Amino acid sequence: MGATHWKFNGELCQIEAVMVTTDRPNWSETDVKCNCSIGNDTLCHVVAITLKGISLPGVLPPELVKLPYIQQVDFAYNYLSGSIPAEWASTPLSFISVLVNRLSGEIPKELGNITSLTYINLEGNQFSGIIPSELGKLINLKTLILSSNQLEGELPTSLSGLVNLTDFRISDNNVSGPIPDFIQNWKQLAKLELHASGLEGPIPSGISLLNMLTDLRISDINGPMQEFPPLNNMTGLVILVLRNCNLSGVIPGYIWQLKTIQTFDVSFNKLVGTIPDDISARTMLKFVFLSGNMLSGNVPDSILKNGINVDLSYNNFTWQGPDQPACRQNTNYYINLYKSSSAVSILRNVLPCTEDLTCPRYGCSLHVNCGGNDFTVKENNRQLDYEGDAQVEGGSARYFRSNKYWGFSSTGDFMDDANDQNTRFIESTQSLSELYSGARASPLSLTYFRYCLENGNYSVSLHFAEIMFKDDRTYYNLGRRVFDIYIQEKLVWKDFNIEEEARGVKRPVIRRFNATVTDSVLEIRLYWGGKGTTRIPLRGHYGALISAISVDSNFKFCSNKDRKTVIIYVIVGVLAACITFFVLSILWWKGYLCRERKRRDLNGVELQMVCFTLKQIKAATKNFDASNKIGEGGFGPVYKGQLPDGTLVAVKQLSSQSKQGNREFLNEISTISCLQHPNLVKLHGCCIEADQLLLVYEYLDNNSLAGALFEDSRLTLDWPTRFRICLGIAKGLAFLHEESSLKIVHRDIKATNVLLDGQLNPKISDFGLARLNEEEKTHISTRVAGTIGYMAPEYALWGYLTDKADVYSFGVVLLETVSGKNNNNYMPSNHSICLLDWACHLQQSGSIEELIDQRLGSDINKQEVERIVKVALLCTSATPSLRPIMSEVVSMFEGRLAIPDEIPEANTYSNDLRFKAMKDFHQERQKQKLTGSQTQNTMTIQTDMGSSSASTTNLFDSVQFQDQTDT
Repeated sequence: MGATHWKFNGELCQIEAVMVTTDRPNWSETDVKCNCSIGNDTLCHVVAITLKGISLPGVLPPELVKLPYIQQVDFAYNYLSGSIPAEWASTPLSFISVLVNRLSGEIPKELGNITSLTYINLEGNQFSGIIPSELGKLINLKTLILSSNQLEGELPTSLSGLVNLTDFRISDNNVSGPIPDFIQNWKQLAKLELHASGLEGPIPSGISLLNMLTDLRISDINGPMQEFPPLNNMTGLVILVLRNCNLSGVIPGYIWQLKTIQTFDVSFNKLVGTIPDDISARTMLKFVFLSGNMLSGNVPDSILKNGINVDLSYNNFTWQGPDQPACRQNTNYYINLYKSSSAVSILRNVLPCTEDLTCPRYGCSLHVNCGGNDFTVKENNRQLDYEGDAQVEGGSARYFRSNKYWGFSSTGDFMDDANDQNTRFIESTQSLSELYSGARASPLSLTYFRYCLENGNYSVSLHFAEIMFKDDRTYYNLGRRVFDIYIQEKLVWKDFNIEEEARGVKRPVIRRFNATVTDSVLEIRLYWGGKGTTRIPLRGHYGALISAISVDSNFKFCSNKDRKTVIIYVIVGVLAACITFFVLSILWWKGYLCRERKRRDLNGVELQMVCFTLKQIKAATKNFDASNKIGEGGFGPVYKGQLPDGTLVAVKQLSSQSKQGNREFLNEISTISCLQHPNLVKLHGCCIEADQLLLVYEYLDNNSLAGALFEDSRLTLDWPTRFRICLGIAKGLAFLHEESSLKIVHRDIKATNVLLDGQLNPKISDFGLARLNEEEKTHISTRVAGTIGYMAPEYALWGYLTDKADVYSFGVVLLETVSGKNNNNYMPSNHSICLLDWACHLQQSGSIEELIDQRLGSDINKQEVERIVKVALLCTSATPSLRPIMSEVVSMFEGRLAIPDEIPEANTYSNDLRFKAMKDFHQERQKQKLTGSQTQNTMTIQTDMGSSSASTTNLFDSVQFQDQTDT
């Protein structure tokens, strides 16, 4: 299981030491239990193993089957990969917990054979596919927890036979279909949890038969509107969550009379009516969340009790003035009345319990250090004061108003954290700057608002950093935080993931949006829709997290300083501008700044990006020092550099002899400067000065995928990493082809043009050959450019270009990633000319496992490997129409779309012109060697195709051999 140190005392049946690292939580458990009176022998037998919270990095042991009396295994909070061994099917296990690991593949159907099972917990893994119907055979099962995986398909009807089930959870998955009626068979059920499961409404009326329920949680389901489900038989309810379930009508009166209920959440529905005046005095209510409905009337005294948290935000109640009971100060309850009324005045609605409802002055900015202290920072050559809210305590129904015309509304309880005092609404770390070291968290809904704001257009910058998870090989690395972002009540980002956007944890990331203010109020709301993990690093850790907010007007200069300070800054700024203009004029006259470009084909080009000076680039690269050279491509050499602010960059220098490079240079700028995606390399800027053409990219620590796969590299790409790389490339191409406002065909997808960052996330690079794909045209007949071995046949032979050419190239890269072998340089036999040819033969013979890189060993997911190879062969179909589009590829990888069985058979490839081109390529290389010429690893061609009758030989009319070791 991957322990670096293991010591077990067999005589005492006791673990004396087991560890991977000394840094483990104080609640971790390492224990073995033995029973000396079981069996027909005199031996003591192991009956239970607990290895919990120690981040074991290995796999689950099939050898468990050798313990004939094993009953319980608890391997929660580790870093185990692979799947549950099928061998376990012959054990007498009653308890299996693999909570929070990185197990993947389908849930083994063999689990259905362990009829002794009473408890299964698979939460917080990466299981995919459908739920096996064989689980319906587990007639003794009491607990089935499947939350936070990637499961799909409908719940199998066989589960209706689990009549002893007391606990069922399937939150945060991709299952489909309606909530099944057969749940009414689970008469013993005490807990049902369906947060963002993928299931649809309506909630079946048969749920009324589950009178043993004490904990019912259903949220974020699609489906038709329905009235409140019949729950009057559930007299023992303690937790009731029916959030965002399309509920309409009134809240039944019996709900308010339940004596045991502590948490009641029906927020974000369409409920109407009033809150009764006679709520039971014997109720145990602690949390009442009614936010986002259409409730009306007065706020009764009966709901205002000591120790209660009541959120009434976003409703139509009567406006609560300062003399109303709900506005009493120094009470022992929290009540949130933000936008809770139907008041005509917008200002009155956002400022409940307030006497002063006028704006003495209107502002045009907002700067908040969320969860942090007051902080001054220099941004864009001006000093900004961020006001902190770290001193504002948390609360499940919290309304806060600053004396500087802003505030926030916070809703929700971090459930299951055993903390009713709600002290965890601020998270902090010591490893980031002041603006990101603290952050405000929210378990449900968090709204920051700015009132008394001038009407107009604004730029909204939201600052994030994931500070709760870790980037290491522990279970801390397995957390997922997902939430939605609304601005001015409009959804602007669905399923936002800080770690994905920042490309790692504890990395700042800023996302900017435009907003229009028409009623003097700006509102930014973050909403947790039930997705993401909820138990990493511990129970109750989930929801939105934000570090800072910056809002600036787009229509006027605005400062958060006082008027006198602003005047001083303006005077100083004007003087500085005059001096700067005078100095720059002299430098321009002396020729130190960019003047008229000498290259004709750059005339008239206006570059909308950062323009570095040659002096800056030379300083960053130490005058293009050879020790900083990190690669050489067809464009020219690439150097590592460091900007004055410490940012590492990769500088691509155009060879002065390359005329073709001018076109590539302009093409790359015009293409990639418009594109932003986590799986595309980021262009920081460029330099056009004297005879130099330079592109400045983000620096990526781990060079290219080709280097990691084909060369002696310090990197070790295990299978989960390779699968993640394949998925990342697919998402990048899907963005280029389908999601970007400009539809782009890359034309040169290959392993050398896929770069890897510090976390081995892939980024597509080198857009010098990219072409705009005009949607109204079925294809483009164009000059052929690309690399032999990766080019689709219809493009290589006839210049017929569509985005399916990239799909073909991607298929080749998939095979290289699985095998660790170069398509062009690998000739396994006289019968196969390249890797793709060999893969086709292996597919035909049913020996596809021979393709797998031997360096991976046995630590692979066979289902994922098979899925990747099938998709690769589908992508490399000889007929473009048979190839999938990239969004379909992403869905196939994620298990949301079935892979067609009609993969082209290998024998259809035998006389394929693609392989004829490869044979000609290898013959050309042999001729070059015989004549003493030096050849390189791959061949990039760029040649004009004169007519549609061009033969394969035409491809070599203007061949250029070049080193393809890009960064």
